Amino acid sequence: MRGLDDLVRQGKVLYVGISDTPAWEVSRANTLAELRGWTPFVGLQIRYSLLDRAVERELLPMAKVMDLTVTPWDTLGSGILTGKYNQDRSTEGRAALRGQIEERDLGIAAEVVKIAEEIGRTPAQVALSWVRQGPGVIVPLVGAKTRAQLDDNLGCLEFELEPEHKQRLDEASKIQLGFPHDFLRQMMPKAVEDHRA
Repeated sequence: MRGLDDLVRQGKVLYVGISDTPAWEVSRANTLAELRGWTPFVGLQIRYSLLDRAVERELLPMAKVMDLTVTPWDTLGSGILTGKYNQDRSTEGRAALRGQIEERDLGIAAEVVKIAEEIGRTPAQVALSWVRQGPGVIVPLVGAKTRAQLDDNLGCLEFELEPEHKQRLDEASKIQLGFPHDFLRQMMPKAVEDHRA
């Protein structure tokens, strides 16, 4: 953190961010920077999509509390969320890859496609919009290979998902947060009840 702070103070770097690092390490680094008066991380790059929501356990809550902008990658799940693998494909490569994709992921992609059809948007726009509407400040990274894909992806900026659609996607892709999150959620009603007594 001291080395990064030196680079910022010398004007060689404007801001510092961190990628693919456990929440405890990011928290420790930013706390150290805060205590020492150094430059903290302002951005966090992580993998996040409807197919992979594991970062909701620790990284996203930490980013929100520490006011870090999140720049998720693989937001379309290697193209799975576009729905292209849900269709029967004659090309050998896609057919072989489809056999390696989990049924859960294909089910999530199918729900994305349904919602896209209902609201007159593309599946990529729906999947990106869901990511954008996550907690805190989230700026998805797009991996477009063509100008048409880039234009399509940028269409996610033109709308927000209705609460009903977001809820359907949340349900289709939900994960278990695990301990201590599930434990605390179970204890919360009892703690509120005890406080009222």
